[in-house]
Amino acid sequence: MIVKMMKKILIIDDDIAVLTSLELLLKNNGFFTLGASSPETALKLLRQDKWDIILQDMNFSSKTSGDEGLELLNNIKAIDPSIPVILITAWGSISLAVKGMKLGAADFINKPWQNDHLLQTLETVLSLSHQSAEAATGSRAKLNKLYNFQGIIGESLAFEKVLHTVGKIAHTNASVLITGESGTGKEVIADAIHCNSSRNRNAFVKVNLGGIPSNLFESEMFGHRKGAFTDAKSDRTGRFELAHRGTIFLDEIGDLTIGNQIKLLRVLQERSFEVLGSSKTLSVDFRLISATNKDLKKLVEARDFREDLFYRINLITIELPPLRERKEDIPLLAKHFVDQVAAEYHLEELAISKTAQKWLTERPWPGNIRELKNLVERTALMINHPFMEIEDFEANFEHAPRLVKDYKLPPVGVMTLDQLEVTMIRNALEHHDHNLSQVAKSLGLSRSALYRRMDKYGIDYK
Repeated sequence: MIVKMMKKILIIDDDIAVLTSLELLLKNNGFFTLGASSPETALKLLRQDKWDIILQDMNFSSKTSGDEGLELLNNIKAIDPSIPVILITAWGSISLAVKGMKLGAADFINKPWQNDHLLQTLETVLSLSHQSAEAATGSRAKLNKLYNFQGIIGESLAFEKVLHTVGKIAHTNASVLITGESGTGKEVIADAIHCNSSRNRNAFVKVNLGGIPSNLFESEMFGHRKGAFTDAKSDRTGRFELAHRGTIFLDEIGDLTIGNQIKLLRVLQERSFEVLGSSKTLSVDFRLISATNKDLKKLVEARDFREDLFYRINLITIELPPLRERKEDIPLLAKHFVDQVAAEYHLEELAISKTAQKWLTERPWPGNIRELKNLVERTALMINHPFMEIEDFEANFEHAPRLVKDYKLPPVGVMTLDQLEVTMIRNALEHHDHNLSQVAKSLGLSRSALYRRMDKYGIDYK
């Protein structure tokens, strides 16, 4: 917990009304503040005294390019690289804030700001700044004493680093981006962050963005009133409203369309939205955790993911190592899954032989923990003896499907590309019994891309 009475905040803004408003708000909440109406005054105060954090506007003259603000930020970092700077910017100049983040700003807030959100941002940045000086120490046993990591399996050094980060940032309100290959346990880590936060008595709302059709995004996330559109038979509470005072977990955020990225960014900026079919604005207080198995930086470079949204969601990034990089955890995970199956199906006690443990450890596991879990559970249910051996796992091991090399396309002129695509989608739907995740995977598409094609051709989801 940050002791606010000890924290000194330098506010830099040429608008006297803004300075007065911020100074009053922060003093009433236990901070010591001082205002500077020009870059020159701010730099003088910075050289004279030690400040814990800076709130900085981006424009100081009739010009609105933001160049003065970026120059000031550069000068601040030259004097004291460790001091966290929060930029204050208008919605229309978020691109400036992104440039500022690249230069080392800790975060940015929008004018007009919400007082509660501004205070939360200050607390978060101050807390993270305080912790950054602490060494990452502690074994798994020590971490278990400090945090609630019940049910999370893993003692490898790579995984302990992840848990140490989770413990450090859980009590803050920092937005977190969890990255890693499919099956590495991103949802488990998101749940651990929520469980160890001050929001743990409130809702933890999980949203698979890849599973929401693009045209239903607003209805799902913001809710709707009865009659808002043709199929709106009754009122619906949106996911953000459900997450009020809790945590919202946005999985597969890399699958979000550009149009819906803009809608999401506005909610993250303004902490408010309008329910479809209503003119009333709802304000929400939530902690954001996102996850993806995609390289968002590459998506930003390809202009498939907004750079401003990228910086908004990843104040903290946690990268989960693939299972092949934490081999010492494989026997522990395998035993955990065996025990779970035995308990659930009332089986006699099962054990994995040492040679089988070694065999499991040597597998590459492209599907990571999810693939290991499926194999162990399937094998445990199929055998009729207490010790699980290599041959038991081999008999139930499913290799990745291979491409059929001799597959022949229809002759040219028989079908258009659209007709071929429709046929492939319909065949995949039938083959996978309308399991859209499997359909998308088999066609080499993201779920959002599959939905777009199904919408285009009028193919039903069920």
